[in-house]
Amino acid sequence: MNSVPIRRVLSALWLCLIATCATAGEWSGFVALENRYFPEDALSSAQHDNYLSIAAEPEYYRDWDDGRQSFTFVPFVRIDQYDDERTHADIRELEWIKAAAEHEWRIGVRKVFWGVTEFQHLVDIINQTDAVENVDGEDKLGQPMINFALIKEWGTLDLFALVGFRERTFPGEEGRFRTTPPVDPDQSDFESSAEKDHIDLAIRWSRALGDWDIGVYHFSGTSRDPRFTIGIADGAPVLVPFYDQIDQTGIDVQATKGNWLWKLEAIRRSGQGDSFAAATGGFEYTFVRVAESDIDMGILSEYLFDDRDEDALTPFEDDLALGVRLTFNDAQSTELLFGVIADLDDDARVWGLEASRRLQESWKLSVEARVFSDIPAEDFFLFGLRDDDFIQVQLARFF
Repeated sequence: MNSVPIRRVLSALWLCLIATCATAGEWSGFVALENRYFPEDALSSAQHDNYLSIAAEPEYYRDWDDGRQSFTFVPFVRIDQYDDERTHADIRELEWIKAAAEHEWRIGVRKVFWGVTEFQHLVDIINQTDAVENVDGEDKLGQPMINFALIKEWGTLDLFALVGFRERTFPGEEGRFRTTPPVDPDQSDFESSAEKDHIDLAIRWSRALGDWDIGVYHFSGTSRDPRFTIGIADGAPVLVPFYDQIDQTGIDVQATKGNWLWKLEAIRRSGQGDSFAAATGGFEYTFVRVAESDIDMGILSEYLFDDRDEDALTPFEDDLALGVRLTFNDAQSTELLFGVIADLDDDARVWGLEASRRLQESWKLSVEARVFSDIPAEDFFLFGLRDDDFIQVQLARFF
């Protein structure tokens, strides 16, 4: 985020923040202590078995003009015991919104999520992945942008100008979840001569039609998913990210039919090698109040497809995902999700568990675990994680 246009945008918003924080507003957010344990020996002697970290994400919010204007500031910081790259800070949000009856302006640094499926979010392209946070790709960096939304009976039309590119983060030498050889982002290369100053554009139409929620978009700009070339750093081989210019069209659809949720995400991308298509689709069926208890149980199934096969920039090109979601509907908001992604071409499996429970009014305990089993050497993205099974425990204090 060191380009001139981005600096100007952030400087202006920072002055707005100072002026805004001097007046009435609301602070919320959390501080969390996290411990991540890896039972298997690391592939590198520089890596460790246990990682302790602390993170904070406060949020400042203020509205005025009878609620038609608002300002939000959400910084994020993490300090990791060993991984210098995971010790990092980011502005997740720093945005001004002005709303009218049929349009909205949203200017600043934002997080925009698109998608409906559980195991892979193909259509989610606006924000860059903060890959030092977790291996699941759910955490995102803030994206500087100008977003105009036109709100009509025929749907909502969003126009985006993304004023500056964010490079993907990668674990450092002592971090886990890193490739072999490691990634060297200091040598990153770009197809565009403007590099990180390239302005990306996107347009999206979305609408709810009865039981159906539909979104269609087109994105033109710098790919958030880098390809990798081989480079040299300190006499050793490294992976060098290369960011192509792409055009991507996508659709996401969700249909709510009683206890059924039917979901689909599909994209078509050109500019990153040969044009290709990818899709994730499936369903979730919820059994309400199982065995006359307060527990709801959801059964999930999704198919993950990418027609690049072994050339895909994802390990999930012909896979079946299955899962069970338990919602306890108790005062502590206890939830649990267990799932597995199975490669249909070999025996590779990625098992996952996510659980959370609120403790008293302000505390939340979260547990996450992943197991990588029978990963073949041909699987570039997962083979380096074959010994990175982990269990993570996080205790967060909300305010």
